Amino acid sequence: QVRLVESGGGLVQAGGSLRLSCVVAGTGFNINVMGWYRQAPGKQRELVARISSGTITNYADSVKGRFTLFRGSARNTVYLQMNNLKPEDTAVYYCNANIIPFGDRWGQGTQVTVSS
Repeated sequence: QVRLVESGGGLVQAGGSLRLSCVVAGTGFNINVMGWYRQAPGKQRELVARISSGTITNYADSVKGRFTLFRGSARNTVYLQMNNLKPEDTAVYYCNANIIPFGDRWGQGTQVTVSS
């Protein structure tokens, strides 16, 4: 079995920065796509950024130029560097990974709150 372990959420003022991390814990797997989604109160969950098994990344238009998604030296880890945060970035952020042979897995979510 595998599980996703997230960390790095918190409270920050507008214009500030946070870094989220996500680790896929377990054995006997390969990782296809990994990324972050977010869900604000009363809204649907949306893609923030994702990275392929190589280095191809996709970003939501709302975060382009402010957020950077990258893998760690250990291939089972991704980081989401969030700069110039805005109040509209406030949400619960969820790590997602497509894991071979287990399929899609989600983390427990981490709260990011940006005050104005």
